[in-house]
Amino acid sequence: MKTSGDGRSLVASELAGIIARFTDTDGAHDTPVGGLLFHRWSQPTAASCNVCRPILSFVAQGAKRVTLGDEARDYEYDHYLLVSFDLPIISEIRRATPEEPFLSLSLDLDLGTIADLMAHTDVRPSRDVPTERGLAVGRVTPELGDSLLRLVRLLQAPHEIPVLAPLIEREILYRLLVGEHGARLRHLVSVDSQSRHIARAIAWLRENYMQPLRIGVLAEIAAMSVSTFHLHFKAITAMSPLQYQKQLRLQEARRLMLAGAIDAASAGHQVGYESASQFSREYGRLFGAPPRRDLALLRGRPHEDEVISARLPSAI
Repeated sequence: MKTSGDGRSLVASELAGIIARFTDTDGAHDTPVGGLLFHRWSQPTAASCNVCRPILSFVAQGAKRVTLGDEARDYEYDHYLLVSFDLPIISEIRRATPEEPFLSLSLDLDLGTIADLMAHTDVRPSRDVPTERGLAVGRVTPELGDSLLRLVRLLQAPHEIPVLAPLIEREILYRLLVGEHGARLRHLVSVDSQSRHIARAIAWLRENYMQPLRIGVLAEIAAMSVSTFHLHFKAITAMSPLQYQKQLRLQEARRLMLAGAIDAASAGHQVGYESASQFSREYGRLFGAPPRRDLALLRGRPHEDEVISARLPSAI
């Protein structure tokens, strides 16, 4: 792609300009295009833990780090993040200043549209491809960048959004399907794929994270043996089912404490912990400080407000 004087592509530069015009404060901002959000941060943020639903995220300016399990990935302008499953992710803005704020967009992935695209094209999943992570970072191609830019330009012609936005979003999804990380999406929407079966188990776990973990139940939902289920679950999420459940519980407890006057013991109990000391211990391991100190730090620092909620229904 053609580049501007600062090394960014012309696509990233124009997207940054549009995002800046539509975001005058830090945080996540809705747009008139359904499922499209803009993000602006004028300084680096504290690490934010959230359950991220399937999205495409593109950085137009600045840099960000996302961590899944023990794996960290950095990405910056002209790169995108593809999340194909509901995943507990830790994210933080790494490069941002008031003069050059972090600017990005995120677009919800409509898995129904992806399945329809596969049904009407010759794009098919490869059966011999191993199960892949549900999160990947890639470089934006000229074709994908052009379609993203055309979608965002619609904000300057809002009367065209109802007609053109669905068509351009469909094109974006097609570009992802045939791109370097398209195999993740192709397997996810294929009826008999291992990814699809794991997605059903993840959806059940998200709805029932407060209950005691029963691996046999999850394996049955995924139509797999226990050992096969463990293997594919970790391949997709970079963590075990127990670790995944812990992150769901702890992130929801953190949200409850931040949202209202609720103490740590009550929050831990509400998300399924019987022992307050165990809750405090595991909370400290994930967030780097026990509940009271962590909340004090969060309230005193910028905290990234991501696109997610711990109680969103699964897209599968």
